[in-house]
Amino acid sequence: MTVERSGRVAIVYPGDREVRQNATPDNNRFANLFQAFAESGLQAEPAVYHDDFCDEVRQQLLHVDAALVWVNPIEDGRDRARLDAMLRDVASASVFVSTHPDVILKLGTKEVLYETRDMAWGCDTYLYRSLDQMSHELPRRLADGKARVLKQYRGHSGIGVWKVQRPASANTSVTQPQAQTIIRVRHAKRGSIEEEITLGEFLERCEPYFAANGRMIDQAYQERLPDGMIRCYLVHDRVVGFGHQAINALFPVPAGATPTEAPQPGPRLYYPPDKPEFQALKRKLEQTWVHELQGRLDIDTARLPILWDCDFLFGPKREDGEDTYVLCEINVSSVAPYPESAVPYIVEATAACIPTPGFARGERETDT
Repeated sequence: MTVERSGRVAIVYPGDREVRQNATPDNNRFANLFQAFAESGLQAEPAVYHDDFCDEVRQQLLHVDAALVWVNPIEDGRDRARLDAMLRDVASASVFVSTHPDVILKLGTKEVLYETRDMAWGCDTYLYRSLDQMSHELPRRLADGKARVLKQYRGHSGIGVWKVQRPASANTSVTQPQAQTIIRVRHAKRGSIEEEITLGEFLERCEPYFAANGRMIDQAYQERLPDGMIRCYLVHDRVVGFGHQAINALFPVPAGATPTEAPQPGPRLYYPPDKPEFQALKRKLEQTWVHELQGRLDIDTARLPILWDCDFLFGPKREDGEDTYVLCEINVSSVAPYPESAVPYIVEATAACIPTPGFARGERETDT
């Protein structure tokens, strides 16, 4: 059966049955994007998703030209396994899907920090493929008293991201039993505080992160964290806006602080792509880093996400005073909110991925 399509775009985001039944282009966080699509002549429609009605959403997506997906890796205790299988099926039917699940696995997991550790944005980074490996190697990396940041393979909102450090008064012997080794930890999840627990207790907390072929990434803690984090928003290989967050979830906390007293991330301020303070970083991304990343991960420009972001912390300043930048993470699965400046680029890039009527995807009309 041939499915007719004509400039139709579905915006996929999570919700329950009631949200799906009542969804309109105006009653969700993507209202500005729906409006921009309408003004461009493309017909955009909400496609509220839940595993409980996955097949229903699949049928909807088979009748559009493009599906733009905003669903977290972990949502209400569920992962994206069923959604990703459905999206692969839809993509095989010549529907443009962004971001394609196969690209997410290359680009949107914390393992990308390890794979690109020797790029200019990299730092001292290790990969633990098992809890046993981490239990043997982490004590040695904590012995110098410097903080490390451990991150689970897939996650969001600081879940599974930990600052770990041995207190100055702790025994630094790497042969000390884990049950006796005291470490200071801070979870990046909102509302968390700094704790002193045994290494053995911390390893028990991390055990779930290794389920289902999971792993953890270990990075050096960046001392310039108080200077904030710069989020660079990209459409394919082009920077389309910035966000700057002045306070990070792993900011040092006062001793004995309660969850309500712990410093929380401040508001993220959004800027257009011509923000003067961020032009050096923009040039590095557009002229060098993104293309190097594509080569490392074997991702064509057309398959880069319609919208994604790179989060950077400030690294040590160079001798000439120039800033350096350390990649903190890449977000692909659900990049929202985003600066208003990104909207026209999203629409333009999506339109370019929809084939001209009468031509198969990937073909180009030529003069005769």
